[in-house]
Amino acid sequence: MVPAITSAYLMVSKHGFADIMQNSSTGEKSLHASAFFDEGDVICDFEGQRMLDTPSYLTVQVGENRHILLHPEFLQYINHSCAPNVFFDTSAMQLIALKAIQPGDELLFFYPSTEWDMAQPFDCFCGTPQCLHRIQGAAHLRDEEIMQYRLTRFIQEKVQNRSAR
Repeated sequence: MVPAITSAYLMVSKHGFADIMQNSSTGEKSLHASAFFDEGDVICDFEGQRMLDTPSYLTVQVGENRHILLHPEFLQYINHSCAPNVFFDTSAMQLIALKAIQPGDELLFFYPSTEWDMAQPFDCFCGTPQCLHRIQGAAHLRDEEIMQYRLTRFIQEKVQNRSAR
């Protein structure tokens, strides 16, 4: 199979509602929509392929010392943005569209919406007006920063408990 080329991206694989793309300059992979989604749409269901006690750069936190490897596995290519267009609802185990998504749009989520203290913090260069610049997990953000985002129930509880002190 010859890879398809879309601007600076090479198609790696197709997965129904989304395609894994690889940036031909950086080699980084990302997940891009191949269908339209309206705000609030359930894009897909997901589950934990495996539960881990500690976070890794591939896990999503679902509770205290509870981190899942995603299934379907290709969801791991949803990258971070401080202006996300999707949300991992770990109570319903659904990927939700936060805004209208067009075919070709990269699927992006706000990592601290699911992560309290990340295994591999990083500098963010998303370039959005609300960019937080350093992404380390919700524990490292002020309440007024984190509350601008849709958060998992676990992260909401952690923020509320911190604020109650």
